[in-house]
Amino acid sequence: MTLHREGRGTILTVTLLVAFINGLTFTCVTTPWISFLVAAVSLLFWIFILSFFRIPSRKLTIQDNAIIAPADGEVVVIEEVQADEYFTDRRIQVSIFMIPFNVHVNRNPVSGEVVYSQYHPGKYLVAWHPKSSTENERHSVVYRAQGKEILVKQIAGALAKRIVNYLQPGQTVMQTEEMGFIKFGSRVDLLLPLDAKIQVKMGDKPKGGVTVIARL
Repeated sequence: MTLHREGRGTILTVTLLVAFINGLTFTCVTTPWISFLVAAVSLLFWIFILSFFRIPSRKLTIQDNAIIAPADGEVVVIEEVQADEYFTDRRIQVSIFMIPFNVHVNRNPVSGEVVYSQYHPGKYLVAWHPKSSTENERHSVVYRAQGKEILVKQIAGALAKRIVNYLQPGQTVMQTEEMGFIKFGSRVDLLLPLDAKIQVKMGDKPKGGVTVIARL
């Protein structure tokens, strides 16, 4: 397991803060159990921050006709919708809700060409809110693969205040390589062609870069 580069600043800040708090506590507090309680709580918080930015070792799935999960989390939406960005037709939406304990690196679901990449400022509604797909801060990417196009939307949540996306239009990308990162809880939507064969069901917990979400 390694730590994601997006966490360097946060990890350094939290490490210094934890060290300062514990140094102050052990210096100024005369009751030993309070000092040890502060140390235990701050250590758990530090471990949580480290785990949030973890990149676990996984055998990633590479399949030409498959759409691989771009993120860890839970499948909370599978439905036909009218597309509201880039596309003008109806699409199948698959949404993956991410909690802070999930791995938060986002990966390309397919190999192909990036034909659209757009950041949208917005609100910070809870990520499971129906309007979070259209009103929250988000970044949308459209891939062209196997002669078809799919859209992946990184959506900020109530805690997620920063979306990172590495892709630009015209870029050729490989399946399961990093597309970006969302900090502290969020959601990822996929808009797929109506003839895509969905391989997951509501409540499933896909692993980013591993689980097959659909087949083209």
